[in-house]
Amino acid sequence: MNARIVWARILLVVGGLAMLLGAIDPMEGSVLILPGSGLVALGTYVGQAERWLITFRVWVFILIAIGVGALIGLSAVGGIGGRSGHSMWWGLLILPYLIGWTVGIWGPGSPRWIVWLGIPVGFWYLTIFTMALRGGARAGRSIWTGPLLVIATLGLVTIVGCIYRLSRGWRPAAGGLG
Repeated sequence: MNARIVWARILLVVGGLAMLLGAIDPMEGSVLILPGSGLVALGTYVGQAERWLITFRVWVFILIAIGVGALIGLSAVGGIGGRSGHSMWWGLLILPYLIGWTVGIWGPGSPRWIVWLGIPVGFWYLTIFTMALRGGARAGRSIWTGPLLVIATLGLVTIVGCIYRLSRGWRPAAGGLG
C-alpha cells in the first residue's frame, strides 16, 4: 500500500477519534475536537481525495476553529449569562463549532465507523440535557434552558444525520479513504 495512503488513513483515524472523544465533554473537549478536525482535513488532503471533499473538510475545520475561538474568548472575559454581565446571545458565536462538529461526524466522506459512533454521542447529548433538567428541578431552582435546548438539538441532529447517512447506503470517499 502506498505510504501516502497509509499516512492519510492514520491521520483520519486519529482525527476522527479525537473528534469523538472530545465530544464527551463538548466544552473541555473542544481542545481535542479542534486539532482532530484539522487532522481529518489534513488526512483528506494527504490522501489526495477529490477536491470537493477536501474543501468540505477544510470548511468543517474552519467552522470548528471559529466556534472554539469564540468559546475560549468568551471564557476569557468571564463567560456569558448569569453574573458575567454578558448576554446569553453571545453564545451564538459558539454555534459554528457545534455545526462544524456534527456535520464533520456524519457529513460526506465520513468513514462508516465514525458515523456509527456518532449515534451514541448524540444520545449522550440527550442524556446531558435530561440530567441538567432533573438536577435543576431536584435542587428547586429554575435553570435557563436555552443552552440545554441547543445541546439536545445537537444530539437529535447528530442521531438523525448519522441514521440518514447509514440508511442511504455507505460508499467510501474517493481514493479509498472513507
